[in-house]
Amino acid sequence: MNKSLFFTVLSILLISAATDAHACTSAIITGKVTANGKPMLWKHRDTGQEQNRIAYFDSGKYGFLALTDAPDKGEEAWIGTNKAGFSIMNTASYNLKDDEVREMDREGKLMFRALEICAGLEDFERFLDTLSRPMRVEANFGVIDASGGAAFYEVNNHSWVKLDVNDPAIAPHGYLVYTNFSYTGRINQGKGYMRYMTASDLFLEKSAIGGFTPQWIFSHVSRSFYHAFLGIDLCDPAFSTQLAKGWFIDQDFIPRRSSTCSIVIEGVKPGEDPLNTIMWTVLGYPPAGVCVPLWVNMESRQPALLVGQGENNRSPLCEKAVGLKHRVFSVERGNGPCYMHFSLIYNSEGTGFMQQLTILEGSLFEKYNALIDSLEKEGMTGKKLAKKSVGEMYKEVSALIEEVYDRL
Repeated sequence: MNKSLFFTVLSILLISAATDAHACTSAIITGKVTANGKPMLWKHRDTGQEQNRIAYFDSGKYGFLALTDAPDKGEEAWIGTNKAGFSIMNTASYNLKDDEVREMDREGKLMFRALEICAGLEDFERFLDTLSRPMRVEANFGVIDASGGAAFYEVNNHSWVKLDVNDPAIAPHGYLVYTNFSYTGRINQGKGYMRYMTASDLFLEKSAIGGFTPQWIFSHVSRSFYHAFLGIDLCDPAFSTQLAKGWFIDQDFIPRRSSTCSIVIEGVKPGEDPLNTIMWTVLGYPPAGVCVPLWVNMESRQPALLVGQGENNRSPLCEKAVGLKHRVFSVERGNGPCYMHFSLIYNSEGTGFMQQLTILEGSLFEKYNALIDSLEKEGMTGKKLAKKSVGEMYKEVSALIEEVYDRL
């Protein structure tokens, strides 16, 4: 794209659009196209609450691990997985509501309760049917289970529609991408169409060769500054500080100022122990975050960097990523919050936050995969998870993570 046209288009976007507070990007990827044959549930969260934490709950039939807002006392979950292998997340939808109900936004409470009581898709469907109307939600709920089930549920106050991701007629490439509209909702209404274009481009290109992994999703989607509608990628040399000022408008990229985490829940194959499910977790602004794998069978013994600490109940790792984000979005007056100092994230010298943390994350994934391979060979997974080995790994990688953040 011509550079003058690029900046003209971005100027128009700046005038016409503001950041949506609840505008996530997500996907379900079936085992047909993943590297290890296991399904994956991905959520790149955008919200007005930038401080997230991980918590373990044992308040219902099944213990579960979930993402929650730091200030929350419980009873809301924004993505999570339980000991039965049931995993759920959501994106807000803006083209399903067909009534005048004003008291809404109970999605977090719905998912919290589902994690307490559901073991599979059928349980979730019965749960939806038994909820009192209006349900006070307008959302796309993504669900996978330990039996191979994988589906999105488009839900409004009074009804729901299931889209089976295992059905080739619905998901011909083995996955479904969602942003903030529903396929069965009102046509050309809703939000997130630009992000949907971008995510669809990235996923389709990957599907040609297959082999989806959590690491690929983090590095190639949640940290991608490709913009499908504009046909540009801010990581291209054309936008280096040698040819541009290093500042750009933050509009309709997948990672945005409102992005607060990226999580991939890697499920299990049918017949496998549900406790082998792994919740790969990047807390805070994804371009300034790193991934840590979590197992629900570790229960409350999750890494200290990811769970709530101190008076504000904040995750130290989330705080570190959010702190770097504030340096990127440092202009407060006027429309300043719409501008990002992109050269702090990525630059031709290789000193950007994202570039340095990507190197760290690459070395961490080598450690994670080596541990997982070792545990599988020794039969120390699932119910027999070698919790001591996992705990030692958490201590080792936490020290490495803190060391790198201290240098940034």
